[in-house]
Amino acid sequence: MNYDADSVNEYIEKLPDERKEIIIKLRSLILSNMPEGFEETFSYGMIGYVVPHSIYPEGYHVNPEEPLPFLALASQKNHIALYHSGIYVVPELEDWFREEYSKRVDTKLDMGKSCIRFKNPKKIPFDLLEELFGKINVDEYVEYYENSIKKK
Repeated sequence: MNYDADSVNEYIEKLPDERKEIIIKLRSLILSNMPEGFEETFSYGMIGYVVPHSIYPEGYHVNPEEPLPFLALASQKNHIALYHSGIYVVPELEDWFREEYSKRVDTKLDMGKSCIRFKNPKKIPFDLLEELFGKINVDEYVEYYENSIKKK
């Protein structure tokens, strides 16, 4: 769903009540557990977390004027989406996440290359996500990112 908003707080305010509570909880977990250096933004109609230009001046290779994206959180029409670029560029992190998810959640993981979709809010593994948010720091992510774009 595209909510006409210009900031994180405005985006959250416009969410339906049943989604607002979950997004607030996920945002809080992100802010509490993500290593220092990542910066919260609002872009592409989502709450985003990026490596700012002050840390990585090269920016995003698709558009160097934009900071390097790392994580995004969005309320979509039929699910809550968590886009985690670390899972995309670090195969060991993806393997860890998939294995831990299967141990902790009794429903099938709905995941694309970096998008984790939660259709049932009662099945969101907050404890697992809390661990995931702290698994990779800015320097590690930039290194993995640079290695991944060199391969292409």
